[in-house]
Amino acid sequence: MCRPGTTLEATAERVRFAGLAGVILIAALTMSSVRAQRADNGEVETEIPTAPVELDGATLFRVRGVSAFPAEERARRIEERLEAVAVDPTIPIDSLRIVEREGLVQIVAGDRPIMAFVPADAQLEQVGPQTLATADLARIREAIAAYRNARSPAALKRGVVNALVATAVFVVAIVAFLWGWRRADQFLTRRLKPYIHSIEVQSLTLMHSDRIARLLRNSFGVMRVVLAVAGVLVYLGLVFAQFPATRHLSKDVGWMLFRPVQVIGRGIIDLVPNVIFLAVLFVVFRFGLRLIRLFFDAVNRGSVTLRGFDPDWARPTYKIVRAAVIALGAIVAYPYIPGSNSDAFKGVSLFIGVVLSLGSTSAISNIIAGYMMTYRRAFRIGDRVKIGDAIGDVTEMRLQVTHLRSFKNEEIIIPNSQILTKDVINYSSMARTEGLILHTEVGIGYETPWRQVEAMLLIAADRTPGLLVDPRPFLRLKKLGDFAVTYELNVYCRVAQAMGELYTELHRNILDVFNEYGVQIMTPAYEGDPKLPKVVERQHWYEPPAHAGHPERRIRRRS
Repeated sequence: MCRPGTTLEATAERVRFAGLAGVILIAALTMSSVRAQRADNGEVETEIPTAPVELDGATLFRVRGVSAFPAEERARRIEERLEAVAVDPTIPIDSLRIVEREGLVQIVAGDRPIMAFVPADAQLEQVGPQTLATADLARIREAIAAYRNARSPAALKRGVVNALVATAVFVVAIVAFLWGWRRADQFLTRRLKPYIHSIEVQSLTLMHSDRIARLLRNSFGVMRVVLAVAGVLVYLGLVFAQFPATRHLSKDVGWMLFRPVQVIGRGIIDLVPNVIFLAVLFVVFRFGLRLIRLFFDAVNRGSVTLRGFDPDWARPTYKIVRAAVIALGAIVAYPYIPGSNSDAFKGVSLFIGVVLSLGSTSAISNIIAGYMMTYRRAFRIGDRVKIGDAIGDVTEMRLQVTHLRSFKNEEIIIPNSQILTKDVINYSSMARTEGLILHTEVGIGYETPWRQVEAMLLIAADRTPGLLVDPRPFLRLKKLGDFAVTYELNVYCRVAQAMGELYTELHRNILDVFNEYGVQIMTPAYEGDPKLPKVVERQHWYEPPAHAGHPERRIRRRS
């Protein structure tokens, strides 16, 4: 900063100072009248911006400004004048005084102006201009005295000695810390190693013992680094605080050390009421979900009956109600979640919502289809069904897919949304009450009486175990073809899972009966009448490797 050394420079400085003071005075009076007018009109007064005036890192007071001369610019110029006076030992502290010039109260150092006070400054502090100037003058004198004392030879010598002592103590502390930490690490490893075991759930190992030990060692390592960094910052803060030129850095070092702790601590304190609310909300909703589950479990067992409500609907309905209750709890808890009002949290929530909406279209459709099939009673677990081209027993019904087990013990997994768009044939639903009808067709020539054919088919049905006696089998004459008459045999069974074996046994008995009576089966195709009917004589039924004593497979009759 250039200090005025001549009378001409001092005069020019005073002119500039008086001009700036005049600008502040006019602007302050204008703003005061504007504020008074706004107050009369009932408008709310905004907070007046101010800036701190500092000397050697210490804040002395705050000043205001105007749009043409902002508070920061005014504070910077006052700091420059104060520093110019503080570094000049020829200016005694007693030369700082209060004068009135051109209607303004000013603080000057000899002929050098330091700062001026306007009525708006005094109004901001709610005191008179003279009182405000007196208080600021005392603070300026103390700051200049401290500034000069801190730069005296004795103070600098004392700072060097303190820095050397702090350095020696720091070196000794580092050596002792490393030695003590190594010994403590060996001691803890030796004492804790026998107690570290793998974390297992039944036969599943969640975490091995060596990984747990490594995790503990890494935790100790992080703690050691944190303590070392804290020690270095404390040492640098003490050393920097010994010298005026680096004293402001000591505050920065302290801020680096204690600011995170302060922010974390303040954040934890501010979050305590929200955490308590979330904990109470969690307990209440968890208790409510347990009551709902007990109710639907009772409905599923039949202990509680609801008119028009199938017990099989209890579990899926409970899942729907549980999802609704959890969604309600999330809505209530959202404003109390830490960081829920931050832009980062909102951005992440929006991103997750977009991803889920784009990627879960098929999943949502499968879930909706699964619930629709449940409430429509399309099938149950254990039913034999045909879905599209797939035939099998229903083994599991999930929200997304349905599992079938085929005749060949194959697992067929079908998305629920596809099931909803296809025809579903349930072989088991009517079999439990009225019986499942199995049917087969044969083509017999016109030379065979239809009464004989129907009698033989009924005999074959009676020979087949596992078929129901009541209702009785019945026949349909389906078609009078070009070369043969098509007969359809319909029989009843109670167990849909046995339909494959029943068909096999029924077809065996049809072949045997028609062979016994010498009637030729014409299907699937007919080319001409053979010289001899195409039947197997009874004496040839057990040609090698078959034998008469070979047990025929029989199906146990079920009801």
